[in-house]
Amino acid sequence: MKLLFKQRIFSWLDSYDIYDEKGETVYTVKGQLSFGHKLFIYNKYGEHLGTIKEEILTFLPRFALYENDEYIGKITKEFTFFKPKFILDYKDWQIEGNFWEWDYQIVDYSGNIIGLINKEIFHMSDTYSLTIEHDEDAFYVLMIVLAIDAQKCSRNK
Repeated sequence: MKLLFKQRIFSWLDSYDIYDEKGETVYTVKGQLSFGHKLFIYNKYGEHLGTIKEEILTFLPRFALYENDEYIGKITKEFTFFKPKFILDYKDWQIEGNFWEWDYQIVDYSGNIIGLINKEIFHMSDTYSLTIEHDEDAFYVLMIVLAIDAQKCSRNK
């Protein structure tokens, strides 16, 4: 499965549209004003699917993840020098980026690829292409890319 993740240019808060290969909206993400990032994920019918909340006052970036309103785990950035690395604690997935922090690979602990995240650089807003091996993992890969983009945004402020 492939998804295209595009941030809306003219929005006061974080706001994203996620499209499938046919160009149809699959998910919509809306931010809420709060301390740290707080993002709500909706399906194409406007039904709430999940929430990502940045945990503030931590040494390294950390985000709590909720499916509907139930806490399912967290994604935490690991301390590294050259390549960014994240750990997703509830699925035992690892996320490692390249030096430029544009491309990421999500793997399980056996080394199986779960998904690939590629930042497209010639766009006015943040745009990512997501390649997901299994359709049932699409929502979780989306949560990962949202958390990565949010931590990059927080770091650049």
